[in-house]
Amino acid sequence: MSRTEREALVDLLSEKGIHDIFVLKAVGEVEREKFVPALMRLNAYRDIALPIGYEQTISQPYTVAYMTQELKVKKDAKILEIGTGSGYQAAILFKMGADVYTIERNQDLYHKTLKLFDKLGIRVQAKYGDGTLGWAKYAPFEGIIVTAGSPSVPEKLKEQLAIGGRLVIPVGSRASQKLYVITKESQNNFSTNIIPEFSFVPLIGREGWEK
Repeated sequence: MSRTEREALVDLLSEKGIHDIFVLKAVGEVEREKFVPALMRLNAYRDIALPIGYEQTISQPYTVAYMTQELKVKKDAKILEIGTGSGYQAAILFKMGADVYTIERNQDLYHKTLKLFDKLGIRVQAKYGDGTLGWAKYAPFEGIIVTAGSPSVPEKLKEQLAIGGRLVIPVGSRASQKLYVITKESQNNFSTNIIPEFSFVPLIGREGWEK
């Protein structure tokens, strides 16, 4: 895979409306082929989701870029990711200079991705567990990004958001979701912007879907 392919992907994302220069820069620097199975690497820079095993996918690059743009990531911001998956989203956030915390519920995938982070020098705080409950130990977070579709917005995640922080989460049925961008205006006051139409694997957990 070449940098030229990444540059072409960046150009495509820009044409599709991604305007945050820091998001585009990160997409241009992170080697997506490192986060997909070997058999899928020829498709690494196509703007499509790809299976990574464990009934999981690596999201479409446009979706990753769009959600990250909506998060409005600032350097050194404390960001919680729910659903580590392949590690690609966490890598994008890390490249943007965020202080990244990430949770994965599939133990085999968790250990596999941790090894990849070590190999690539991606320094994040990671844990195995139920992401719908958040990570109270390190709250509050300036941003929370959920990379799986939820039937509703987990209250624990709203509680762990810093005032002024943003929660980006797909909400809907198992088949399709709308993207909720929730800003915590004050301790008990939230504003929500809803963007259709997205499709993610289900968010499993106490405040998500049952397996």
